Amino acid sequence: MKQVMNEIEKFEDVVAWQKARVLTQQVYSLSKVGTFARDFGLRDQVQRASVSTMANIAEGFERGGDKEFIQFLSTAKGSCGEVKSHLYVALDQSYVSAEQFRGLYQQADEVSRLVAGFMGYLQQSSVRGHKFKRSNEGDFRP
Repeated sequence: MKQVMNEIEKFEDVVAWQKARVLTQQVYSLSKVGTFARDFGLRDQVQRASVSTMANIAEGFERGGDKEFIQFLSTAKGSCGEVKSHLYVALDQSYVSAEQFRGLYQQADEVSRLVAGFMGYLQQSSVRGHKFKRSNEGDFRP
């Protein structure tokens, strides 16, 4: 499944963002119950890292240039790695079951792979971003 830039009109069309949103929903769902909810430091960190993943995909897209987008995708990938690391702490503290851990970890890993694939596509593509599209007069838009 390859997503072509000309099919993407808004950040919500980016599959990695869609999957990051689902991951964030599930992180919030699990971290607001039981002893996990009372571990304010870990709860806040894993929530922020999951939000950062989807937010950086959106912000990078909205910047309008491929180089900036790649930079923000790199940050999103790093945040996704942070989510995975925090999940180990949650598992080790018995805040999540092994099954819950596996499910969330697999989701985070999928998001990470999608982001990496998108970065690779942008690096190899001639697409330079919507801020570089030509206007009707043939001039570049600012």
